[in-house]
Amino acid sequence: MDKQSAYYTGLILVSGEDRPGITEALFSTLSPFSLTIIDIEQVVIRSRLILTILISLDRAHASAIEADLNEKAASLDLDIAIAFSEQQSESIAAKTGLTHVVLLSQDLKPAALADIAAAIAGVDGNIERIQRTASYPVTAIECVVSGAPTATLKSALTPLAAQHSVDIAVSPGGLMRWAKKLFLMDVDSTLISQEVIELLGAKAGVQVQVKEITDRAMAGEIDFEASLRERVALLKGLPESVIDEVRNEISLTPGAKTLVSTLQKLGHTVAVVSGGFINVIEPLLTSLNITLFRANTLEIKDGVLTGQLDGPIIDRAAKATALRDFANIEHVELEQTVAIGDGANDLDMIALAGLGIAFNAKPAVRAAADSALSAPYLDSVLYLLGITREDVEESGQSSRK
Repeated sequence: MDKQSAYYTGLILVSGEDRPGITEALFSTLSPFSLTIIDIEQVVIRSRLILTILISLDRAHASAIEADLNEKAASLDLDIAIAFSEQQSESIAAKTGLTHVVLLSQDLKPAALADIAAAIAGVDGNIERIQRTASYPVTAIECVVSGAPTATLKSALTPLAAQHSVDIAVSPGGLMRWAKKLFLMDVDSTLISQEVIELLGAKAGVQVQVKEITDRAMAGEIDFEASLRERVALLKGLPESVIDEVRNEISLTPGAKTLVSTLQKLGHTVAVVSGGFINVIEPLLTSLNITLFRANTLEIKDGVLTGQLDGPIIDRAAKATALRDFANIEHVELEQTVAIGDGANDLDMIALAGLGIAFNAKPAVRAAADSALSAPYLDSVLYLLGITREDVEESGQSSRK
């Protein structure tokens, strides 16, 4: 483009103590001039305002605009900086291929942000925008990054998560980020804080044996179906009444109710698939308005647990099948599904989903997932979707349950 087609711009940066009337005063000062607002962004942090305005203007008016703005800023006790320059295009090109990098930490340090920013720059990424999406119970920071593929960013940032004790979730942007989704969750140690089989084992006096088998199964050291049948066999002879006792002992993971109710209010579908037992969890799912679910069934005869299972086993492959089936029922593409789990039994559904999230998971699951969360709050998942804590609070969905 030649010199004659260039146009003149002014970048205005205003900062100071926030209060009503500042924005009106600044734009009223600009209104007598023949100019166009090209871009604007404002943020308030701890009552401190930072406002940037990009304008196109007649070069002949630059001095008068600067003088009037400086006078107005002084009267409002604001700091102001103005830079004029010649540009080659009046429009701001929309950037595509953006990636969202979400950082979650209970103790975010400057060194972590420095290393993360360096890693992004090291793969030719540029941070276009940074915003805080939550300040409690964890700090959540979302960075919008251009210039680097999502997979490249993930590879560059993953090693920093353990180094700085920061959860780093990398996901592509675009319109589909806001489309209807199907969320499929594991139950034990994900939706709820306990392992139901271990609670049942305690009733039978075999908790230690059950936990040992469970740990090996969740780590992928032994076949899930064989381990499940072995553990269930240890429950033989328990009275059916223990089912009610265990129901009263289970508790939702902190933030689970907030996550489920918020997603449902937004029109998403929340479903559950569990290697545990529907006998125990069905009333809980009903209370959460979750109608899509699959789990194993304990066989009960004459009011006593037989030590056997009734029906097909919900194992690793069955969880992936459930994801496909539920997506078909809800008319949702697999790309728009989210799977959340913690153990080896969840690996196939996490790999199949559009977004696989490891929640307080075993190392093998963290390595395989698209995103990994170590904070003990299940509603942290919302921040990966671009939903802010303020949005949740305002909707009345917030609960630490």
